[in-house]
Amino acid sequence: MAKKLLRTLAGERTDTPPVWMMRQAGRHLPEYRETRSRAGDFLALCYTPELAAEVTLQPIRRYGLDAAILFADILLLPDALGLEVRFVEGDGPRLSTVNTRADLDALHPPDAIHQHLAPVYDTLRIVSGNLPSETALIGFAGAPWTVATYMIAGMGVPGQDPAHALKAEQPALFDALIERLTDATIAYLSAQIEAGAEVVKLFDSWAGSLAGEDFEIYAVEPTRRIVTALKSRHPDTPVIAFPREAGERYAGFARRTGADCVALDGSVDPAWAARHVQKDGPVQGNLAPRHLVAGGDALIRETRSILKAFQAGPHVFNLGHGITPDASPDNVHLMIDTVRHRR
Repeated sequence: MAKKLLRTLAGERTDTPPVWMMRQAGRHLPEYRETRSRAGDFLALCYTPELAAEVTLQPIRRYGLDAAILFADILLLPDALGLEVRFVEGDGPRLSTVNTRADLDALHPPDAIHQHLAPVYDTLRIVSGNLPSETALIGFAGAPWTVATYMIAGMGVPGQDPAHALKAEQPALFDALIERLTDATIAYLSAQIEAGAEVVKLFDSWAGSLAGEDFEIYAVEPTRRIVTALKSRHPDTPVIAFPREAGERYAGFARRTGADCVALDGSVDPAWAARHVQKDGPVQGNLAPRHLVAGGDALIRETRSILKAFQAGPHVFNLGHGITPDASPDNVHLMIDTVRHRR
């Protein structure tokens, strides 16, 4: 029988939904913190296949989740394109920037990324060979708009103002950067699938900052192009799209892009999403991560409420954002038990 996640993404409504968590391999796990200390720094962890595979597998061993997601970062792609990328402990990523035509021209071509990213593909191969037979393997990348915001600002900034400014002041340059990132993302995700990913997810973390027509041009259209290209190469591989904070624009997103499933952030009312998003296909989400910190009856009630809202159609149970470092593993177990046994 096919893996539960794959059945759900194909449109099947299962008795209980598959469950996994964004950022499930990470700092809330003591075993991750121990492995991370051995790696030296974050990028070294991402680029050391044995260690990256180990942290990818840790939440599967502990929780028995229905999917493992590759341990990596969305900024590995700009790193492979030739930018200088580093992570400052406690302060986030820092990158060299793309703000001129010369900066753009200095980037490597999209098909030249694979040698740099070979350790990521090796990680996928290792994980694929060590997963339980019922557990699916998810690869991922950042969506072009979101990755571009970091490449333009050199860091994460509230409101993504530098990217919006470049888009307004140098539209041809901005469009060329989005085109470059779209092509590179297609190449990257296709290589992940060839290395063993059974599902891929596109994280557009800053899609909500796009207003009006810009949302269609820079969130919808690049996603549509990526999905179309991947489907032409790998027709049986599902794609999950996550245009975070899209609000009412979640409605119709799967239809406009061809994505097999739409992931929902925590601001979306599940009852509304069941009526307006799930009618087009599978949805994923959307428990608030704070419940995995507080636990207790509120966690059980909210988990049950989400299950009830989406019970009429295909649903992947997940969080509305990544699990936080202060989450309790005991609360994760409680959430999973509630999903699987409807306690």
